[in-house]
Amino acid sequence: MQPLAPVLLAGRHVRLEPLALAHVPGLLAAAAGPRETFLWTFVPAAEQAMHAYVEAALADQREGRGIPFATVDAGTGKVIGSTRFCNVERWPWPAGSPRLRPPGFADAVEIGYTWLHSSAQRSAINTEAKRLMLGHAFEAWDVHRVTLKTDERNARSRAAIERIGGRLDGLLRGHMPGSDGSVRTSAVYSIVASEWPSVRARLDARLAAA
Repeated sequence: MQPLAPVLLAGRHVRLEPLALAHVPGLLAAAAGPRETFLWTFVPAAEQAMHAYVEAALADQREGRGIPFATVDAGTGKVIGSTRFCNVERWPWPAGSPRLRPPGFADAVEIGYTWLHSSAQRSAINTEAKRLMLGHAFEAWDVHRVTLKTDERNARSRAAIERIGGRLDGLLRGHMPGSDGSVRTSAVYSIVASEWPSVRARLDARLAAA
């Protein structure tokens, strides 16, 4: 079991690099592509907004609330989006519990803030990125649960979560600001540790066939 820390996660199709301000130009280029699929996701389009987006993600990292990544196409070396571990949970186990973890370790995390250039959506890149992140969460950090959530209206994102094995926990009504300025209802999914071996096998089979 390892503490949370920035890490490079690399596979055959994708490389998840620790996010840095140096990624801003690449992120802007990825965000400038077709934006129709960003309807339900906040993806900055202007340089100042993207810079602030990265700064906020790095501030969360410094405070131990998340680990952000730039998503890079392993074949071309181009930045094609971003994702992160966020909403880190550290549970208040009773003193002396064998489940009590030291500071810096997590009981559960969320995978979120995920967006990709349209060319990489529904591709081996997206599948492998989730395989790498889930594997790190369950195998390196030994978390009990990984949460994934999206706007209730985002049918594409909900289908993608369900394809990788996420189970719907329910809908959180009036949960948070929507990217369109509304108050959104969030569809909340999870994968728990006991489900990881079967989810891993499914993802590995999909990648082998890619």
